[in-house]
Amino acid sequence: MSLEEASRQLEAAIHDARVSFDCILLEELDRAHTNAITARAAVDAAEQAIRVELERQEAAGEETSETSEAAD
Repeated sequence: MSLEEASRQLEAAIHDARVSFDCILLEELDRAHTNAITARAAVDAAEQAIRVELERQEAAGEETSETSEAAD
């Protein structure tokens, strides 16, 4: 996973949320429900990708700190 993937997932979530909104206005509730679920799934996937990147950065920061302390 990457931040690019998080970005793609958020774009998909925006699209699905807009479709869901439009379906509600058209009283197509089954389709609105389906798109709301897929929007939520895309947001969850984006959140996971961001969390993985944060953890990777934190681990890289800890390694840098440990290397600096060992050099002192």
